[in-house]
Amino acid sequence: MGKSVTFAAALAFSTALTSTLAMVPAIAQTAAPVENAAPAVPPTPPEGGANAIVATVNGTDITLGHMIVLRANLPAQYQSLPDDILFKGILDQLVQQAAMAQSVEGKTTLRDTLAMENDRRGYLSGVALQAVAGTAVTDAALQTAYDAKFADAAETKEYNAAHILVKTKEEAEKIKADITAGAAFAEMAVAHSSDGAAANGGDLGWFSDGMMVPQFQDAVFAMAVGDVSAPVETQFGWHLIQLKETRIKSAPTLDDMREELATEIEQAAVEAHIKSITDAATIARPGEGFDPALLRDLSLLDK
Repeated sequence: MGKSVTFAAALAFSTALTSTLAMVPAIAQTAAPVENAAPAVPPTPPEGGANAIVATVNGTDITLGHMIVLRANLPAQYQSLPDDILFKGILDQLVQQAAMAQSVEGKTTLRDTLAMENDRRGYLSGVALQAVAGTAVTDAALQTAYDAKFADAAETKEYNAAHILVKTKEEAEKIKADITAGAAFAEMAVAHSSDGAAANGGDLGWFSDGMMVPQFQDAVFAMAVGDVSAPVETQFGWHLIQLKETRIKSAPTLDDMREELATEIEQAAVEAHIKSITDAATIARPGEGFDPALLRDLSLLDK
């Protein structure tokens, strides 16, 4: 699932990952991660496939499928452990969990029940959204999104400038006179400028329309390459500006934007699916009038 997973799906994945991490510390200690060599011949599945029973704990079956799902959800650092180490570690974990779970049957609290219901709800919402996000990004969808954003995009003029920032107009005028007399702009910036760009000779890098405050931007737009401006006042103080270079920046290519557009497409598809499912549901919210401070009242779970 992509980066654009909404809160419910993200919560489901986070919960699953947290649970998995809790299962594997013993596994990690048994061997250092190594790369598994691909088997020459695929292993022969047992009778029953994923439903084949690998252990029974007080009558409760643990299947090969349980083990496969747990392994698939392990963090990357555990995925590369040898298969025999993982098999034993995962089976031990599932057996221990089954025994521990059985030991509290009939003793679970309201909090336990509600937490399990939240986990199930979150996981299933993640399943629902995973299918949507997984099919949303296609070459056609990417091209459509790219065309909508950039097909008619005008070329952008960018400016590379440096500045010297001081407190008063008089100080700026004196520095400008020194530069006119032959002093290097960058050296004067290091010596006199009060902002963080001073160490780099006042260099501000590349910027385009809308990225600088209006007074500064207007002065730059009126300059020729190589010029040093008269003192320019902004809310930050007084500036001397040197326009170093300009260039025309074309729209990015589809390949440049592929990842960003894919994220946007996924996000839109997920949001649309959530809306359609929610709009089709019969929903009542009698609790909307409750005092929000009730969320902090853990004692309610004991009543």
